[in-house]
Amino acid sequence: MYLLIVMLVALAAFAAVVFYPRRVSAHCDTMDGPTVKDGKLALERNDLNYALKWIAADDTEELRKIFAQSIKVRALGPDAEDLADRFFLESLVRIHRAGEGAPFEGLKPSGTPVDEKIVVADKCVETGVLGPLIELVVPNAVDELKHRFAKVMSLKNYDPDDVGGGRAYVQAYVSFVKFAEGEDHDHHRHDVHGLHHH
Repeated sequence: MYLLIVMLVALAAFAAVVFYPRRVSAHCDTMDGPTVKDGKLALERNDLNYALKWIAADDTEELRKIFAQSIKVRALGPDAEDLADRFFLESLVRIHRAGEGAPFEGLKPSGTPVDEKIVVADKCVETGVLGPLIELVVPNAVDELKHRFAKVMSLKNYDPDDVGGGRAYVQAYVSFVKFAEGEDHDHHRHDVHGLHHH
């Protein structure tokens, strides 16, 4: 009965995503986004540490319970695995967004268009080369962009078991992406770990 309830909750969450009209509002709300990618990695490796960096420490216990439930349901078969995975990923992004003080309207499907600057910013982090993004931002933002990029790169190679190190990386990454989008140009002296929409 317990597993059935979990599966029904997951199915309800999935239905809400499919039938609720949405517009793209955030990078992390997509199935292609970094939060979901790390969530999938956590499920594949049965290691929640890959996902914990995307949520605040205060929310750890909630996500641990959801993860444990999802792992149990995954073992029931392919359909159950799909539902359990969706339930966990939805929960991860929902908790992440709530920690930002941002609304969550469900996960957008793979292939959902996102701002070109976000795509290029992610590529820069992946390759370690900032040049392509510099061409897309206003000239007076370049110095701050370089500063934020350097911080991201300095924190990138953290140990997955070092959740604090992972959270420091995510903070720097979100700050960098926000600035690349142009959302943070007037406030770049402030700490952006609190309310950041990406």
